[in-house]
Amino acid sequence: MLERGFTLIELLVVIAIIGILAAVVLASLNDARDSGQDASIKQSIGNARAQAELVYNQTGYTYDSVCTAGTPIATLMQAAADNRAETTGIEYNDAGDTLNVTCNDSGVGYAISAPLNVTTAGESWCVDSTGFAGPVATYATLGAADITCQ
Repeated sequence: MLERGFTLIELLVVIAIIGILAAVVLASLNDARDSGQDASIKQSIGNARAQAELVYNQTGYTYDSVCTAGTPIATLMQAAADNRAETTGIEYNDAGDTLNVTCNDSGVGYAISAPLNVTTAGESWCVDSTGFAGPVATYATLGAADITCQ
């Protein structure tokens, strides 16, 4: 009687192929997760722009209190910071220091910048009172007095 089965070499080849495929899938999942976090950061900062216009209308047509702690904008900045893989808490201030999420305001405008996960050369997502919403080269370019992203 002839016995049929797989040889040890055939089994090892199949296991190696499965291992290679699993590694490719896991690498793709990490990229997808980072891209999803970036989309969430962009959405949070975009919603902060809408909230800033509400603040502008409710405070006598001034942007002075856009970056104030305890506002819905600060909550959205916290959400953007929390979606960043390396960030555990809100890190922004009204002085324009180079921190993870930066917000500057004045009576005539504001700018909010948050670094992204999938970046080239420290790319950040920035929104401002001129209507700009988009990537900027690095959040370090948003200085203490900058109320525009460009």
